[in-house]
Amino acid sequence: MAVSRSELEKFLNNLLAIKIYDDYGPNGLQIEGSESLKKVAFAVSATKDSIQKAIELNADTLVVHHGLFWKFHGTRALVGPFAKRVLPLVRANINLFGYHLPLDGHIEIGNAASIAKKLGLTNLQPFGDYKGAPTGVKGEFSEAQEATSLKIQLEKILSHNVIHSNVENKAIKTMGIITGGANSEWYLAMKEGLDSYLTGEMSEHDWHESKEAEVHMFAGGHNATESFGIQALMDRVEKEFGLECIFIPSQNPA
Repeated sequence: MAVSRSELEKFLNNLLAIKIYDDYGPNGLQIEGSESLKKVAFAVSATKDSIQKAIELNADTLVVHHGLFWKFHGTRALVGPFAKRVLPLVRANINLFGYHLPLDGHIEIGNAASIAKKLGLTNLQPFGDYKGAPTGVKGEFSEAQEATSLKIQLEKILSHNVIHSNVENKAIKTMGIITGGANSEWYLAMKEGLDSYLTGEMSEHDWHESKEAEVHMFAGGHNATESFGIQALMDRVEKEFGLECIFIPSQNPA
């Protein structure tokens, strides 16, 4: 079975509501390849490794969370490491789709929502704010959680070590989640009166300040916390179109 590139593009753009986000880079089709699609690969990031794997798998499309074009990079020449990502896609006629903040904040299949469901959080609501758009979710536990036990549970879910800024003698009833590099956003959890906050990264001062603000802060790895939304998106595409879909994992420990 095959679908057109434009059909997949319309489905993804509408599902992820890309128009509400003023993102760090373009969301949607980033490199135009084959018009007829039969096999779609999914990965957290468009890297040399994930691109090479997509080529080896004979995929005609690669859908990622972290694309190739970012405002903070500015104008870039197609040389060096950047060329080693872009040119193989072009030569293999592979489409590249990238969805950044829309895949973080989606209330059903986003990175944060996917982890929240695995944790058993209920009453999920949008959380975080980047230029007026949500970047994560917040929710409630049906029963108060002991912090050490919750850390162990997170490590099993993420298959990754978790850094925890522990608040002694404080159970966890609520949690805010913004995945990836949103370590500075823990203050939003404090502002909204949440007991805990989960993200991918943690700085030295975040560890101290969140603890002093009595917010349990957990950091489970940028890549690890952002591997769930792209897989949930893959499942949606597979069900919607009946296409062959493949997830390409990353060994990135960060």
